[in-house]
Amino acid sequence: MSAMPLDEYRSKRDFSRTAEPAGEPDGGHRRVAVGALSYVVHKHAARNLHYDLRLELDGVLLSWAVPKGPSLDPADKRLAMRVEDHPLEYGAFEGTIPPGEYGAGAVIVWDRGTWRPLASGSGSAHAELEAGALKFALQGEKLTGAWTLVRMKPRPRERTESWLLIKERDGHAQPRGE
Repeated sequence: MSAMPLDEYRSKRDFSRTAEPAGEPDGGHRRVAVGALSYVVHKHAARNLHYDLRLELDGVLLSWAVPKGPSLDPADKRLAMRVEDHPLEYGAFEGTIPPGEYGAGAVIVWDRGTWRPLASGSGSAHAELEAGALKFALQGEKLTGAWTLVRMKPRPRERTESWLLIKERDGHAQPRGE
């Protein structure tokens, strides 16, 4: 995203008006991950109700806005728009972003837990993100099992990366009609 991990995030917010966390001054503590990483799904009643999927990696929360929210049906391919990285502290944030501020509206934690990459031939979440297909497992209060984020081909003049969030077929999937 930007040169410093949280520059874009901070440039969109007035922290004297919003209770959202600013994050660490250095832009995120680079914690060496041992085992599972944290994730959170926020339900965000902004101009349009949507869900924000946030995956911890390299001291920040990588973030995607998912307009219809996650689906447990592997046949559903949910649009997930890549948005700016958020500070790790945002994982615990709940509150109301004031009118006139970026993302104004109520934010609640809808789900939380841990995630881990399901490494394929590339072997790392970084390589999979760069290649545009991240397979991962969630272990949360509501969401569990295997998932995939797939980057779509960009459209002309599109400034935001479009991805698809897809539930993999596993013991936690709930296909319609079965």
